[in-house]
Amino acid sequence: MKNYKIAILIACIAWYSMAVWADEQELVTEVAVQTGKITKTTLHRYVMAYGTVEPESARDGKPAASSKIAAPMMGILTQIHCEEGQQFKKGDLLFELDTRNADALIAKAEVAVEFAKKNFARKQQLNATDNISRKLYDEAEQLLQTARKDLLNAKTQKDLLQIKAPLSGTVAAIHFKVGEAVSLNAILADLIDLDRLDIAIHVPSQEAASLRLGQSVEISTGSAASSVTIQPGKLIFIGAQIDPLTDTVLVRASLQNGSGLRPGQFVNVRIVTEERSGRLAVPVESVVTRAGASVIAVVEGDRAKQKVIQPSLRDGNLIEISGEGLQEGMTIVTQGVYGLPPETRIRVVK
Repeated sequence: MKNYKIAILIACIAWYSMAVWADEQELVTEVAVQTGKITKTTLHRYVMAYGTVEPESARDGKPAASSKIAAPMMGILTQIHCEEGQQFKKGDLLFELDTRNADALIAKAEVAVEFAKKNFARKQQLNATDNISRKLYDEAEQLLQTARKDLLNAKTQKDLLQIKAPLSGTVAAIHFKVGEAVSLNAILADLIDLDRLDIAIHVPSQEAASLRLGQSVEISTGSAASSVTIQPGKLIFIGAQIDPLTDTVLVRASLQNGSGLRPGQFVNVRIVTEERSGRLAVPVESVVTRAGASVIAVVEGDRAKQKVIQPSLRDGNLIEISGEGLQEGMTIVTQGVYGLPPETRIRVVK
């Protein structure tokens, strides 16, 4: 009898222990998670690169948007009619060099023209009465033509001493001061049309094959973590050669007026090389890899069950997925998915 009671006691203890263990197991499998939805959206593939803001280069019959103003003659700089940051129209006067030698040449040429005119006039009078040979008449006419040409050349030389803007734009830099001597082809100033800028981008050669003219470009400034989108652009040029030093291809993207960017500024660039519309997508953190397969946890009631999926294009924090039974609007686990078993109870944390 005593042994019987002991057996019953042991059985009761075992049953109680199993119940407690079961309750504990049930509590352990209730995992706190956060959830989201499977969405249908448009995803993009990008080529990421860095670019530099530059004046437009000459193309499509349009001149370049920048110019280095060079001295066409050597001389002394006597007048500066511009300031850095000042805007000018094409043909406006920017600099003047010393004109004293040019003025002297013009005065001398004018005297020679006046003398040649009078000489030729006398020869014309004599020719009217046949009192002059044809040779002397032709020589007088030739002398007048030469004198007029010399005067024109002297005036042209003086015009070269007045240096004018070859394009409309803004004076970016002035390199000389009044009174300084400048040599032939010395750069006096830099002139830029700030309304005609583009982005020079060096793309790794392995990614350049996916580029096409007209593709959309997203331009932003700042660090990768805190970049701010400025405006969209378009690919307008793709270089034909690879730079052997950097293994990159030069491409250019358009930049709209009023961007606030300045020549020489570095920017972040995303070139859209592919667009996929109407694709199912989930947050990147909701996809995990188990035993070589990618899975997501689909929520049904108070339970989450793993489903094998095929991940594809990633665009920012979203990744394209496909798989059997997946539909837009399904609830999935977004945070806490790494700790989940294949199927378990969950508790959604708001």
